[in-house]
Amino acid sequence: MATASEFEEDIAAIVRSTTVATLLETITLATGMGFATVARVTDARWITCQAVDHIDFGLRPGDELDVETTLCHEVRNYGEEIVIDDVHSDPHYVDHRCPAQYGFRSYISVPIRQADGSFFGTLCAIDPAPRQLKQDRILSMFRLFARMIGEVLDNDTALTQSNAALTQERALAEQQEQFIAILAHDLRNPVNALTAGLRMIERRIDDAQATQLVGLMRASVNRMALLIENLLDQARKRSGGGIIIERQENTDLDAALAQIIAELQAVAPDQQINATIDLPVAINCDAPRISQMFSNLLANAVTHGPEGIPITVGASIEGGDFVLAVTNGGPKIPEQMQPTLFEPFQRGGDRPSREGLGLGLFIASEIAKGHGGTLSVTSTDQQTTFAFRMPMAPAP
Repeated sequence: MATASEFEEDIAAIVRSTTVATLLETITLATGMGFATVARVTDARWITCQAVDHIDFGLRPGDELDVETTLCHEVRNYGEEIVIDDVHSDPHYVDHRCPAQYGFRSYISVPIRQADGSFFGTLCAIDPAPRQLKQDRILSMFRLFARMIGEVLDNDTALTQSNAALTQERALAEQQEQFIAILAHDLRNPVNALTAGLRMIERRIDDAQATQLVGLMRASVNRMALLIENLLDQARKRSGGGIIIERQENTDLDAALAQIIAELQAVAPDQQINATIDLPVAINCDAPRISQMFSNLLANAVTHGPEGIPITVGASIEGGDFVLAVTNGGPKIPEQMQPTLFEPFQRGGDRPSREGLGLGLFIASEIAKGHGGTLSVTSTDQQTTFAFRMPMAPAP
């Protein structure tokens, strides 16, 4: 049984349908009938959904009749069409109270059913004068139009359900993003505490093996901090805040890049990293963001580059641009995967990742855009290079 809201939605679907309005106009033109309507009919109610009225019958959308005084009530009860050319000569309806009460002589009503077979109402027409309605073409037209109206209802129901599902999915996605953002934010404090504690331990030990172990632990904590920053940046991007870039002249960017290389080298001691960093002038950039981008690119190379083939890092000034490139060996990235490499949560089925959330390249790309630069990928059968290029002079 339909709920009250579903009942109202069904009626509203017919009221706003231009298709139904056109069908009703067509009926009056094809038959000469003065009044045509789509009525929602239940065991207790008869409600006008849409109507074309050329005889001042007086019903508008939302108006009701006493359902038991209508012939549509009989159509619903028996599931059969009613067609009357002239009440005065019709043996079944000549003495019926309905034609006399509503003042019509010709009448036609066919049931409207939805795809599941449920009865919605009727497509009916009346006129104070006799009309030739018992014709195959007239009946076929009414049956076709009733079926089309049923399809209008089915389509509207499907659209409503789809919109409801989409709204629910959006709400769920927003909750998930809020949860990720809150989680990432709350993880900052324990990670910062671990970092501070490891620094204190490192100062107080003089055992070489212990010092190396603490270095590995610090590198792991730094990776955790980077993942947290990536999650927060993704949350900001999704909420419309974007990644904040604060550019200034930096003369120690080379040292920051070298520090990141050292940290990742500690995590992967068997992976050789060859770096050529030549930055003789100050770089106008957001150094922490450039460092974050570089860390993401280098971590990606360590993850996907095969052991035994060195990773190559280059940072230099070329033709008035700051260029930062990371190259690792290994098979070519498939062409079909390359367009989606910089999308969030994309890790690539043919290049399975051993760690990470698939946000590193996305965040790196956003940082590049924030600097007015570009991040591109070039991949061959022997090696893959991610290169960041940024004009030295920032755009006004």
